[in-house]
Amino acid sequence: MNHAARRIGRSLALVLPVVLVLSGTLAVTYVPWASAPADAPVLASSAQKASADTASTPAGPATRHTPEHQLRDRLIAELQEQDPGVALNSLQRAITRKPSLARHCASIARALGKAAVHKYGAQRAQRFSRPVCDTSFAYGVAQLS
Repeated sequence: MNHAARRIGRSLALVLPVVLVLSGTLAVTYVPWASAPADAPVLASSAQKASADTASTPAGPATRHTPEHQLRDRLIAELQEQDPGVALNSLQRAITRKPSLARHCASIARALGKAAVHKYGAQRAQRFSRPVCDTSFAYGVAQLS
């Protein structure tokens, strides 16, 4: 009896971790990590704003309707309404929510740095610097100083 219990215990010790890892991996693949309905109204309002902007820009709608341009325009407007710190926090949340925008993070942060210099001046704009997208915001500020 003792020998049979030991064999069952050894078998479970080998099989149970494998089953737990596989079931955990499968569970992670089925979880909807990004919720499209919550993002849709934000993108729709940004698209309306971008379409209003494209009517007056010679670049045309092809370059202004990309998600990174919409995000940049929205964040620059947020910077103008509030401050660069709020815009940088929103950039970090947007990158976390939609990782495909991460490759555009540096250029968006530089644009925010330049917009901050226009609004606050170089010395005051530098105070809002955060470690979002490395030091791209600070680089944008330094470009106009």
